[in-house]
Amino acid sequence: MVHVPKSLSVTNLSRRNRLVVYYLTGLLALVGLYTVVYNVMMAELEGVNQSIFASLEFVVQTMTTTGYGQDSGHWSHPAMFLFVVLTQVSGIAIGFFTLRLIVIPLFADADVELDDRLSPKRDHVIVCEYRRDSKVLLDELRELGIEYVLIASDEENALELSNDGYSVIHGSPQDASAFERASIGTARAVITDAEGANVNTILTVRSVREDVDVIALTDDSEMRDVLQSAGADTVLSPHAVLGRRLAEKAISSFSAELTDTVALGADIEVTEVPVDHESPLVGTRIRDSQIRERTGANVIAAWIDGELQLPPDPDSVIRPNTVLLVSGARESLEAFSDVTRQGRVHRQYDRIVVAGRGEVGEAAESVVTDAGIEAVTIDVTERDGVDVVGDAGSREVLEAAGVAEADAVIVALPDDSTSLLTTVLARSLNEDVEILVRVSDAGATRKALSAGADYVLSVPRVSARLVAMELRGEDVLAPASQIRLVRVSAAPFAGSTLADSNIYERTGCRVIAVEDDAGTTTAVDPQRELTGYERLTLVGSDEAVQRFLKRYDVSPKPPEPE
Repeated sequence: MVHVPKSLSVTNLSRRNRLVVYYLTGLLALVGLYTVVYNVMMAELEGVNQSIFASLEFVVQTMTTTGYGQDSGHWSHPAMFLFVVLTQVSGIAIGFFTLRLIVIPLFADADVELDDRLSPKRDHVIVCEYRRDSKVLLDELRELGIEYVLIASDEENALELSNDGYSVIHGSPQDASAFERASIGTARAVITDAEGANVNTILTVRSVREDVDVIALTDDSEMRDVLQSAGADTVLSPHAVLGRRLAEKAISSFSAELTDTVALGADIEVTEVPVDHESPLVGTRIRDSQIRERTGANVIAAWIDGELQLPPDPDSVIRPNTVLLVSGARESLEAFSDVTRQGRVHRQYDRIVVAGRGEVGEAAESVVTDAGIEAVTIDVTERDGVDVVGDAGSREVLEAAGVAEADAVIVALPDDSTSLLTTVLARSLNEDVEILVRVSDAGATRKALSAGADYVLSVPRVSARLVAMELRGEDVLAPASQIRLVRVSAAPFAGSTLADSNIYERTGCRVIAVEDDAGTTTAVDPQRELTGYERLTLVGSDEAVQRFLKRYDVSPKPPEPE
């Protein structure tokens, strides 16, 4: 049986495009009907036998009002004249419909209803007033194969996103009709990021549909109970997660215990390790580091000078701000961690400076103090918990906070320009200090690394991955990570080996683990023939993972029920 590709199905087109398809189909059918009728009438009423193509020419000329003089001398029967009039009038009417439905929208986007651009949705996610770079979240959902509709109250922003190919409608999340237009009746979840209007949005959703899952994002962890009382099923605090992650990275080199890992199976784990400024690895080429020989860990990716290398170039030199992604058994990762800390084991670590005491800074400070390490906080507002009052973008303030003697600096400021300035100043005051930075714009990540940061996390990226992890569970690994990890089905590679699949050459992704249908995860064997029932764990940049998912038409595979 021949199947029509899903992308060609009329039901997957937007409402406007479906109307265009129906209109053109109807127009062709009408022209065909007129052609046959005219041909028969000429033969039966006027005694003129002519080619069907001559009749088609008459119909096209008449409906487009370009003339039909060659046939007028043959008409004598009243029915012929009535039919000609009908053809003329319908041609004029169709011309107006064509102008309004097809021509005008091509030159006047503002006249097009955004609702008309939506394709029919089912089992989709409705996103309300997303404030953390909508494109990052919508791209994440698209990469995971999750249908969505974004409700945006800013008409200009909604039109811009729609013109870029995103499924967006203009409306207020506090208006029940907006959710009805977004097909809430068939939605799987609603995501609200409306800040102060979150409660109003949640109550509006519950007034329309009681059983849909509601995921609320907030910058204030103290609002968790309030949002849950209003009806939210899940409350996510990206700033708190990001702050804790930065603090965990800052103190990871102070502890002999390896805690910051992602399990890929019973025997394989993966972790990101920022290379310490005093590590013996600094200044060595990756090929000469003998990491695998000394520890058993595999280096599968590296951020070097702000550039992701996957796999890393063997001739690349490990620098102080290099972040290595390594995999292996737990004892191998612990051995690798010991190697990266060899130059620091005899120092006393007792101070981490936290610049900015908002939600990110408070979360970071909490993790630091719980680890028994002194935290010195900087903020522009004088209040409880702030040790140094002033602008962190000032050299004098950083000196007063003791950055020159600190072991790490966590830059948790909301403004990226100030964060970059703080990073440069901190590095100038202390060449050996670990600098971990939060950025509000995903595009500022590379700038921060170039400014001297050792580790950078962006709010939009962490927020999008937290949402994706909530929607897809174990499919999205390590949401607060600089590198993307996903699990996918091996079905596209059934009958071939990983060596023959050329996944890296074609997409830039690398397979780092294989889980068979029995749930056993093993290291990668390039010559192993895949059955198609396995699950592959991929590592890559966001762009590389997107290329893989598009090329092989797969989405991250749902976790197997236990």
